[in-house]
Amino acid sequence: MRSIITGTGSYIPKIIKKNSDFLNEEFYSEKKETIPSSNEIIIEKFRAITGIEERRYLEPELNNSNMGAIAAQKAIDDAKVNPEEIDQIIYAHNYGDIRHNDTQSDCLPSLAARVKHFLKIKNPDCVAYDIIYGCPGWVQGVIQADNYIQAGIAKKCLIIAGETLSRVVDPHDRDSMIYADGAGACILEKSENNTKGIISFASQSFTFDEANYLFFGESNKTIPNINTRYIKMYGRKIYEFALNNVPNAMKQALDKSGIPIDQINKILIHQANEKMDEAIIKRFYRLCKTNVPKDIMPMSIKNLGNSSVATVPTLLDLILKNNLEGHQINEGDTIILASVGAGMHINAIVYQY
Repeated sequence: MRSIITGTGSYIPKIIKKNSDFLNEEFYSEKKETIPSSNEIIIEKFRAITGIEERRYLEPELNNSNMGAIAAQKAIDDAKVNPEEIDQIIYAHNYGDIRHNDTQSDCLPSLAARVKHFLKIKNPDCVAYDIIYGCPGWVQGVIQADNYIQAGIAKKCLIIAGETLSRVVDPHDRDSMIYADGAGACILEKSENNTKGIISFASQSFTFDEANYLFFGESNKTIPNINTRYIKMYGRKIYEFALNNVPNAMKQALDKSGIPIDQINKILIHQANEKMDEAIIKRFYRLCKTNVPKDIMPMSIKNLGNSSVATVPTLLDLILKNNLEGHQINEGDTIILASVGAGMHINAIVYQY
């Protein structure tokens, strides 16, 4: 028995925020000091490292759960399943619903419960709940759904990921240019075909020294009587952590699968930073004692930015719907899904179509 993805969906927000839109921002360092470089230099260095040229922000009238419901409905339609037969709705996020021009998180009720309501699913045996797992949340949700299916507890699961990071960024922090909004979803079903679907996975949490590499903190600019807190990160520590640990988790998942490295057709990795992702892939293939194949790693970060939990399912949906030029996933292909993020958490799945 295997768990197979039978449908995918995504929501790409309509508002495009280009790098040039940050030219008039006031950037400050972590020490709350003005940065001597011009914004033109700051933005160009940022683009060279991250690969990001533009990102998407959610429309003001929508919230995270609205995006998730749209992506979920697309996945349901793609899978051609009856929503009333869904056993579990799992929603991966970090900040819940945050209204436009607000930074207060709203997680009551859970986003999964809101999506179930939006989809008008009446079945009380359809359990709806959220998971907070940093950027690897959607991959972890798929792993968790697979475990329930393997245990005989569920047959059909809807796994959603959505985030509106644009609503929790510090406008005076250069790192704010990384973040974006988006949502992705999939239907995972029980299948008696034991040659396709999820073959293996690896999942790890590092918290002894690494728990606070991403955190909520005050603005880089001192603003009297303002106590708003924003998403913050120690970028260099995250880069080094990811480079040292993500390839190992990917190798662990691959070794469990028993599939040779030369039979991997695509690696869909969390769209965090172009240079970091390239370095992770190089390190992974070095562990496997072979060279990196051409076009093995599709990237969407150039135009979509880093939407946290949503990057992997969005990327998968784009490829499967033939909306990412130069990349396809065909029947019989074996792929790796991998992510890293706040916690610090790492995971990887080996999946055969």
